[in-house]
Amino acid sequence: MSAWASGRVDITGGHLAYHRTGGEGPAVVLSHGLTDNGLCWQRLADALAPEFDLVMLDARGHGDSSRTPQGDHDPAQDIADAIAQLGLVRPIVMGHSVGARATAAYANTHPDKVSKVVLEDPPFLPLIDVAAAERRAGKFRRQVEGFAAMSQPELIAMGRAQSPLWHDDDFPAWAAAKHQVDPNAMPVNSRPWQEILPAITAPTLLVHGVSALGGLVSPEIAAEARALNPSIVTVEIAGAGHNTRRENFPAYLAAVQGFLRA
Repeated sequence: MSAWASGRVDITGGHLAYHRTGGEGPAVVLSHGLTDNGLCWQRLADALAPEFDLVMLDARGHGDSSRTPQGDHDPAQDIADAIAQLGLVRPIVMGHSVGARATAAYANTHPDKVSKVVLEDPPFLPLIDVAAAERRAGKFRRQVEGFAAMSQPELIAMGRAQSPLWHDDDFPAWAAAKHQVDPNAMPVNSRPWQEILPAITAPTLLVHGVSALGGLVSPEIAAEARALNPSIVTVEIAGAGHNTRRENFPAYLAAVQGFLRA
């Protein structure tokens, strides 16, 4: 990690911070999940860096990026702005959770500007009404306030208690991110996920955990995704839930490497 570059790129109405491994391999743009930051990809980036040039974005409202603006904003446009500012040509785009949904939306609106797509357990869930969205946003703000009241050691201890399958290397960036997240960062989805997938033309891997362990993508949702777009292949990772790569890293890495190398 010591040789990685760090910087920031201008986006519409702000900036995104990023870390980049560099190298001569194909570029991979990584978009993290809610309350994380770009360095939460560190373990995967270490594994892939010999073959790929990984760009780990801090999403708006996270890490060292601009805070979340009032009203709706488009995370997919933030990814588009970052890719353009960095001069990347048809990168691989990859995301986890809400970052996976933003990645899918980017691949939908820019089908000719991506070479491959990897989606880790995106929230392909039914839309909710305004009142439910407001309740969810309020619950999230209270959660972030709770993070702010905890020290880094306390956060790491909580993380280890909640997620005993994670590697020790996963916790420092995860805990640091909890003090960086904007209380207003909870996204609002106004478009059904089923409208996003059909226009993606690049080969796409949908990798997900087990529903009973907290995975958001059920076998039924995975089957629906494949029916919507024949470019999509799906892989369920045994023993993992929503934080798929953290809960069974070897199996996750094997699936992703196999897809990226093909």
